[in-house]
Amino acid sequence: MAKFNLKPLKKQAQKDLNSVKDLKELDEIFKRYLGKKGKLTQVLRSLEKLPKAKRVKIGKEANQLKNFLGIKVNQKVEDLKEKVRKKTEEREWIDVTQPGKKPVLGHLHPLTLVKRKTEENFQAIGFSVVEGPEMEKEWYNFDALNIPKDHPARDLWDTFYLKNGLLLRTHTSPVQIRFMENNNPPLRIIIPGRIFRHEATDASHEINFYQVEGLMVGKDVSAANFKAIIQEFFNRFFEKPIKIRIRPSYFPFTEPSFEVDMICLNCGGKGCSACQQTGWLEMMGAGMVHPNVLKNSGLNPKNWQGFAFGMGLDRLAMMKYKINDIRLFYSGDLRFLNQF
Repeated sequence: MAKFNLKPLKKQAQKDLNSVKDLKELDEIFKRYLGKKGKLTQVLRSLEKLPKAKRVKIGKEANQLKNFLGIKVNQKVEDLKEKVRKKTEEREWIDVTQPGKKPVLGHLHPLTLVKRKTEENFQAIGFSVVEGPEMEKEWYNFDALNIPKDHPARDLWDTFYLKNGLLLRTHTSPVQIRFMENNNPPLRIIIPGRIFRHEATDASHEINFYQVEGLMVGKDVSAANFKAIIQEFFNRFFEKPIKIRIRPSYFPFTEPSFEVDMICLNCGGKGCSACQQTGWLEMMGAGMVHPNVLKNSGLNPKNWQGFAFGMGLDRLAMMKYKINDIRLFYSGDLRFLNQF
């Protein structure tokens, strides 16, 4: 008769239901008591072996327990579903009054930052910004700049020649000629842009880099004007006094010619890989515009004179941000680019 004592069974079922944590456990408890092989189901199936009076009494109690457990299971199902719903709601709830997360945006490349800052500083001292084609005619890239076909100075540039008869410009100087052909002096311009040279790459040289060309033409423009303007530009660009030096040099399109170095800001003049251990970094070639260049541009050198210079924007960026290898600008390495 012990198997028909339903009080312990009810007590144990209630205990199991109270301890259930999720729907999976609840399903196991349901099968344990009300499933095909459940404890209460076994009681109901064994009633036929009892005398009629006993069968009616135990049957009534078993059915009451079955209904009771059915109600409890259904209540537990609703409780667990409500618990899951609340957790989901808490997890997915959005406070519309709270500021949203700022999306990650792209940012300007360091060379773009330097290009813009260079343009702004030259514009502040009276220069205009002009541009020209990257595919250039040989006349503008060499001949008009006093570099004839048989001139040894052409060896100074390793040029990419194209099948269409053009070439990739080796400097932005051709734009000087184009501008002087169509504009009357006095002139004060800079020409920022990309240039190409077929040469070995190292920490301070690339085959594709950016240059800014400068030109100033007037009645009495002198080298002293050049020195003052360049010194002012460097001071403005780096936002502090910068030590520079001017050395004699040679370029076929200027006479006299000189090169401008600035103290290496990476090492403070002590020597590093960026300045090739010299403490100085060559920043530009410059000089007074050669009379032949003025003639080729349609200007009379007896009436006009001026200076021109060419400077690498990459090297300006290297000094500005203390970068010791020019190749990093073109590496596409986000660990480097995300710092700007």
